[in-house]
Amino acid sequence: MRDVDASYSQPARHPLPAATDAAPERTPKDYGALVLKGFAMGSCDIVPGVSGGTMALILGIYEELIGSIRGLARPPFWRALVRGRLLEAFRVGNLSFLLAVGGGIVLAVLTLARVLEHFLAQQPVLVWSFFFGLIAASVLTVGARVARWTPATLAAFAFGALFAFVLVGLRPTQTPETAWFLFLSGAIAVCALILPGISGAFILVLLGKYQYILAALNRGDVATLLTLMSGMVVGILLFTQVLGWMFRRFHDLTVALLCGFMLGALRSVWPWKAASEAGALGVNVWPTVNAELFVALGLMALGFALVYTFDHPRRAAPRP
Repeated sequence: MRDVDASYSQPARHPLPAATDAAPERTPKDYGALVLKGFAMGSCDIVPGVSGGTMALILGIYEELIGSIRGLARPPFWRALVRGRLLEAFRVGNLSFLLAVGGGIVLAVLTLARVLEHFLAQQPVLVWSFFFGLIAASVLTVGARVARWTPATLAAFAFGALFAFVLVGLRPTQTPETAWFLFLSGAIAVCALILPGISGAFILVLLGKYQYILAALNRGDVATLLTLMSGMVVGILLFTQVLGWMFRRFHDLTVALLCGFMLGALRSVWPWKAASEAGALGVNVWPTVNAELFVALGLMALGFALVYTFDHPRRAAPRP
C-alpha cells in the first residue's frame, strides 16, 4: 500500500535524526549556541501560555530535538547501552545535543523561575506583550516552512488554531496533590511543552498545579519535583514517537497543524486582561490608551523583530 500522497508529505529540510544516525559533527561554539537555545526554551516554558516548543521551532532545533528524544526509546540506543558501549550509545542517542539543550533548559528554570514570577506579578502586560509579538511572528515564519499549502494543510492549520483557541480558554480545576496525580500532570504537561503554541506551564495551570509546582521549585522540594519529572520522562518518550512519525510521514500537514496551534494560542498571551497575575490567566479586554500601551507595543515589536532576526539565516538559505 502506498504510504501517503507526496503533496501531503514533503521531506523535512532538516530531517529528524534516526536512532541509527551518527550525531552531527559540532564544535564547542555550536554546543555553546545549543545551551543558549535551550536557555531560551526554558525561559518560555516557565511562563504559562508560552511554549518552549515555539522557541525550538524559531531557533531551528525542533525537528532534531523530537528525533533525538524519539531515538532514546529505540532499540539501537538501548542495545548499545545494555552491552556497555557507552560511546556508541552517546553517539546513537545524539546525547551531546540533548545534554546541551537540556542543560540550557534546566539552567533557565533554576535561575529565572523566581524572576519571572516577580515580573508576571508586577508587570504582566509588558511580559505578555513581548511574548505576544514573538509568537505572532512565529506563526508567519513557521507557516513559511510548509512547502506547499493545499486544502489538507489549510484544514490542519484551521483545526490546530481552533483546538488551541478552545483549549486556552478553559478554566483551571481543583485537583489532588497526591504523587500519582503529580506524575500524571508531568506526563500531560510535557506533551504540551514540546508542542509549539501549547504551553506545558499553561496545562499545569489548567490542572491546578502551576502555583504548587512553582512553589515547590522555589523552596527546593525534591520529592515533589522528582515525581513530576518522572511523569515528564515517561510522557515525552511516548509522545515523541507519535510526533516523530507524523513529521516523517506527513511533514507539511504536521507543520501546518503546529502553526495553527500557535495562532490559536495567541488568545492566552493577549497582554490586556481583566485579572492578570502569575499563574492565572484573566479575561481578555481592550487596552486603555496610556504610556504603558506604547511601551507594550514597543515590546511586541521587539519580540516580532527578534523572531525574524533568528529566522533570517533559514530564509536566506537556498531551498533544495
